[in-house]
Amino acid sequence: MTNLLEMRGIGKAFAGVKALSDVSFTVRPGEIHALVGENGAGKSTLMKVLSGVYPHGSYDGSIVYDGEERRFRDINDSEALGIIIIHQELALIPLLSIAENIFIANPPSRFGVIDRDEVDARARRLLAKVGLNEAPDTLVTDIGVGKQQLVEIAKALSKEVRLLILDEPTASLNESDSAALLDLLVEFRDQGMSAVLISHKLNEVSRVADRITVLRDGRTVDTLDCRAGEIEEDRIIRKMVDRDLEHRYPKRQPNIGEPVFRVENWSVYHPQHAERQVIRNVDFQVRRGEIVGIAGLMGAGRTEFAMSLFGRSWGRGITGRALLHGREVDLSTVSRAIDAGLAYVTEDRKQLGLLLADDVRKNITLANLDGVATGRIIDDLKELQVANEHRNRLRIRCADVYQASGHLSGGNQQKVVLSKWLFTNPDILILDEPTRGIDIGAKYEIYCIINDLADAGKAVIMISSEMPELLGICDRICVMNEGSFVGEFDRADATQERIMRAIVRRSERLVDPGVRERAQDGGDEFPVEVHS
Repeated sequence: MTNLLEMRGIGKAFAGVKALSDVSFTVRPGEIHALVGENGAGKSTLMKVLSGVYPHGSYDGSIVYDGEERRFRDINDSEALGIIIIHQELALIPLLSIAENIFIANPPSRFGVIDRDEVDARARRLLAKVGLNEAPDTLVTDIGVGKQQLVEIAKALSKEVRLLILDEPTASLNESDSAALLDLLVEFRDQGMSAVLISHKLNEVSRVADRITVLRDGRTVDTLDCRAGEIEEDRIIRKMVDRDLEHRYPKRQPNIGEPVFRVENWSVYHPQHAERQVIRNVDFQVRRGEIVGIAGLMGAGRTEFAMSLFGRSWGRGITGRALLHGREVDLSTVSRAIDAGLAYVTEDRKQLGLLLADDVRKNITLANLDGVATGRIIDDLKELQVANEHRNRLRIRCADVYQASGHLSGGNQQKVVLSKWLFTNPDILILDEPTRGIDIGAKYEIYCIINDLADAGKAVIMISSEMPELLGICDRICVMNEGSFVGEFDRADATQERIMRAIVRRSERLVDPGVRERAQDGGDEFPVEVHS
């Protein structure tokens, strides 16, 4: 079969450091070709070479597309031939509407004037394709990062695509939304479209890919043909990291103590739509040394709940009580929440978690400047000492703590964010999608850090859209749906099936908080806590 794309002997260096070395990569017509590897393996760099982000002349090797050698000067050259890339970092304008973002480069027009009705109609069709139930005139700033990813995909589909490159497209999506997106990708493949899928979620890769190419340290390690037979994830992992991971999740013997943090009757309303209640009379607690997971579909209210606790940084009309060690605490501002002992690791580390242009040292000390100050003056030596201590403790891979945080891999950026909040010495650590967009090896290191925190007596609240991750890490899992907790499972009783059943199940009657109801489905019984 003639290849649609051939990348031959690609090499790329930054400041003398080799990011790619003699990489070869091909894509066939009507094929989903997955590209996997650890952070820093060169996956995104290779695709930026292909799409013209890194223009011809800035790299070694050649690109043959549709039978001809191509020398792309910029991304416009590659898009003109139907090569569309969706980057992991979203390229949306927050204060424009969804429709305006989709058609910002090529709006439908009549007689030189933008046809608003046609923009709206086309946007609705594209949003339906990607499964996003939002009005086209909704501002991008008013939707979450998961929905923003779907807008990016709709934006790509608005162009004449022949080769679609998706860099971690499901990183911010939960399992059901990820499955819908992958089904859509398979549908496009069956219609003749080719795709390159970059993903750290190996179960998704194995499900949809026709071939898998593994990169390690900027070199092609192997290309595996999925159509020749099922390929085990462990085989892919060994090629990615050049070592065996004996267990996907580190073992831990929990030592859970008394309740540390509790919220009672917590309610939150939408910041733009005052009549819309997003969090509904929630009761919740976490104990010393406990890792509590929060599961739920996108839009269930998990992030909104976490941000409302952390200094009311999301929502309005917030009511309810928060108690720390049995005493009511004031969480009305971020600084008061930090002083009370809370820390929040955001799901969007690039926009909200880090100052990418600043160095590792400044990011680590940012949330606790008093800890490195003498009087009101920053002590440079003390700041350097603190930064190096956290760099060594969390094994942050960087040239030194003066390296810009934006130049680190995703996993190391996440460690910097964790270091920032650990330096505040919190009692309660809220982790929102803590392993989003990082590779399997870095995930394992993050899991070890989370376990160490719990073993040190910290109370950890973990939000994740990856159910296997929650099952592998958490001592207890609370299930959220439509702003309420609809189920709770101890580690020994939790399964993906039970969690999903709690999400989709509708309560036929209301019971008092704390009363457990026996739910039967096909003979299986499990406890579900139902809240009004």
